[in-house]
Amino acid sequence: MADRLPHLLRADARDNRDRVLEAARTLFAERGLDVPIREIARRARVGPATLYRRFPTRQALVDEAFREEVGACAAIVREGCADPDAWRGLSSVIRGLTELNARNQGFVDAFLSTQPGGAGFAEHRAGMMRLLAGLCRRAKEPGTLRADFVLDDLILVLLAGRALAATPPGVRRPAARRFAVLTLDALRARPARD
Repeated sequence: MADRLPHLLRADARDNRDRVLEAARTLFAERGLDVPIREIARRARVGPATLYRRFPTRQALVDEAFREEVGACAAIVREGCADPDAWRGLSSVIRGLTELNARNQGFVDAFLSTQPGGAGFAEHRAGMMRLLAGLCRRAKEPGTLRADFVLDDLILVLLAGRALAATPPGVRRPAARRFAVLTLDALRARPARD
């Protein structure tokens, strides 16, 4: 029995950690990053001390809760940037990020945050923005992306798309797709009129 006790405690601790992460992911996705830690602990059915034992800071919890989204975001951007047709690549990035944004309000909050302690997200954001800057330059060269586009316009798109996470789940994905279509239409260069 004594030989099994440490193993049982480790499994119990792992279960607590998993429940904390699941609660954090759900609450952050639904309501953003302002969810109180005590509410996350309550949803996970653990005490705040247990939560802090596993995640000593809010930022540690945020980083772990959004590990999958960071990977998904990076894949969307890298895949779009790899497309030889820059407009098609930018279009796929905007569609992909809009759908990711619609699924998870908290991830966009974390991605755009300038809070100290969010170094992992700051590095991720800087890397993604560098890639996107190159993609946007390529899309401007043949005149498919509006000439007055600046990279901050993409941040505006992400900020505007945050509201998609508040729509009912049944309409969220179609709304995200429509938002992406409207965004791309607004970003496409138009021939000069006389």
